[in-house]
Amino acid sequence: MKKTIIISAVLLALGSTAALAQGIVGGIREGSEDGARAAGPVGGFVGGVVGGVAGGVAGLLGVDQRPRFREYVVSQKPQSYRYNGDVVVGVELPSSGVTYYEAPAEYGIRDHRYTVVNDRTVLVDPRTHRVIQVIE
Repeated sequence: MKKTIIISAVLLALGSTAALAQGIVGGIREGSEDGARAAGPVGGFVGGVVGGVAGGVAGLLGVDQRPRFREYVVSQKPQSYRYNGDVVVGVELPSSGVTYYEAPAEYGIRDHRYTVVNDRTVLVDPRTHRVIQVIE
């Protein structure tokens, strides 16, 4: 019995570590691409660092969840907020004028909200209104 519990705990920890690593790697890739588009090579470097940190935050969508989440958002028909600027990780959205939505529990985004900005779905930290993930 004890062996089964220990093995289950190890497998659970490994699964969590793999998900964390996937989030960090995906965050680095997305952040560097978004940063490079916005500010060239330096923006790519900074975006990669910010994206890696954000990607390591629990509650972000993994690569395999994004298409299904996009379909969910489209089915909800939220109004897109018009933002003057690039929609990238780290951008701070206004506290008023933007509607922030809770995601269904099945996506595991319990501490974050989503919204649509310039027709792009983003995850946002509800305390700071900063974009933490752009869902493409």
